Amino acid sequence: MDNSALCTIIDPMDQSYLDRIEIVLVDTQDGANIGSVCRAMKTMGLTHLTLVSDRNYDENRVFTLALHARDIYENRKTFHTIKDAIKDSIYVVGATRRRGKFRKESALSPKQLAEKLSVLPEGKVSILFGRESDGLRDEEVALCSQIVTIPTSELFPSLNLSQAVQIISYELFLSSRAYPSGIVAVDSARIEKAVRTISSSLESIGYYKWDEEKKWVEIFIKDTLSKAGLSEKEMKRFEKLFVKSATLKKYKEE
Repeated sequence: MDNSALCTIIDPMDQSYLDRIEIVLVDTQDGANIGSVCRAMKTMGLTHLTLVSDRNYDENRVFTLALHARDIYENRKTFHTIKDAIKDSIYVVGATRRRGKFRKESALSPKQLAEKLSVLPEGKVSILFGRESDGLRDEEVALCSQIVTIPTSELFPSLNLSQAVQIISYELFLSSRAYPSGIVAVDSARIEKAVRTISSSLESIGYYKWDEEKKWVEIFIKDTLSKAGLSEKEMKRFEKLFVKSATLKKYKEE
């Protein structure tokens, strides 16, 4: 029996909310899982798939599981690195349940993520899902603005890839509605540039006392700017605060 017969069709209030979302699969190991993800996405109105991988996938395995959603795979984008995949995103979310070094101080639930995206300015949102074996690694989570964690039983907390995509996609679909227009947030590449500018200003006034401190501060600045959804004009003003402070300190010392 086709489970689609048990589903109720609900038209989203605003497809543009869903069209801005990109599902990014990082180094997926089995093409069958990619096919399952394609179906999970399409049932919830998501159509943009990106693969970060150097693997060659058996398309028969992909299409067997995709079932009426093979167009999602056929229209995919492929990149060799996460940085390239997210450089034009205004907000990057990592799906992970792990905590540890270089991981975020807080996590959103899928419902909280959907609520957050509904009030973000215009621009692409990337949601990253890791490998079937070990998920997203610390250095990959560090590239994200925020993490989303699906609550699960401690008896068996691990979800497979397509299940995780389905749950998060479902919450995004339920929350689909018009988001604020008129404000265009800066993308990930611009945020990285701002972090370098701000960090350089802090370094010039002797703010960092040890090498590790610089790394942690840069991660904190990046996460904060990513969550803020600043426009280019706002970003320039924010950068100027640090650049001017460093210049004034240097002037006073002279």
